[in-house]
Amino acid sequence: MTEIGSEFASARLAAGALFVRGDAVLLVHKTYGNGWDLPGGYVEPGEAPAAACAREVREELGIDRTPIWLMVHDWAPTPKEGDKVLYLFDCGPLGEDESKIQLQESEIDRWEWVHIDQLDEYVIPRLSRRIRQAHVAYEKGRTIYLEHGDPIMRA
Repeated sequence: MTEIGSEFASARLAAGALFVRGDAVLLVHKTYGNGWDLPGGYVEPGEAPAAACAREVREELGIDRTPIWLMVHDWAPTPKEGDKVLYLFDCGPLGEDESKIQLQESEIDRWEWVHIDQLDEYVIPRLSRRIRQAHVAYEKGRTIYLEHGDPIMRA
């Protein structure tokens, strides 16, 4: 007998925050995994992606932020982790909160503003594509649907 729901996809969900300052975005350097990344992480069971984004920003940067709007929805499965859906939210300008950042030292050892043109020097290709598209979404004020970091629909 087949388990209920086993015929449906079961994706891992992750949510991240994009902080923009002109043509630069805030990246954090994680002490594990691929190094540089956006603030964010996996969505916990029963947690909404926007709530996960706010929780991760609070845990990793020590500041309270409520996501303003969804910038990017990216379907990006990997052979190792299977189906993944990644959300990037605009969490507004950092402003005075920049001076209040307190890193979660067990996971993050530094942060940096990185110009869009330098992303490839910091992050893996699919994340670079996702961040670039999020920056486009930010500039155009609209959500973009991606697959593996690439847009597949025209607005």
